[in-house]
Amino acid sequence: DPGTVDTGNTGKGTDSMNAGAGAVTGGSGVGQQAANYACNFVGNPYKFGGTSLTNGTDCSGFVMSVYSAFGVGLPHSSSAMRSVGYGVDVNSMQAGDIVCYSGHVGIYTGNGTIVNALNSSSGITYTNVNYSPILAVRRIY
Repeated sequence: DPGTVDTGNTGKGTDSMNAGAGAVTGGSGVGQQAANYACNFVGNPYKFGGTSLTNGTDCSGFVMSVYSAFGVGLPHSSSAMRSVGYGVDVNSMQAGDIVCYSGHVGIYTGNGTIVNALNSSSGITYTNVNYSPILAVRRIY
């Protein structure tokens, strides 16, 4: 149950797996579901070292917490996430893929966009996938 991921209840987001306004297509199975779920938390705060999807998370905590809702354990480290799952070519990205940058990580939502916990001023937001050089794309499912 994704609702058990986070005990915080003061921010945006729901316990449902509904896609919401940020939903996209192009992924398959659980990756698509994870991308849709992640979009529910756009607008919530960034917090260095945090893992709460509603009360504050950093980039790797965001990816880790989203995927934990689907039973996947990931490290709380953007550099360690470069070796999870299996590698995917940048030109073959699908919704739900983990996009790794130098010191940052996000979840691909399709159409050249990632959802990510960007920084303290932007919080959880959508960002152009090419905002910074991509170091790796990893697929969990």
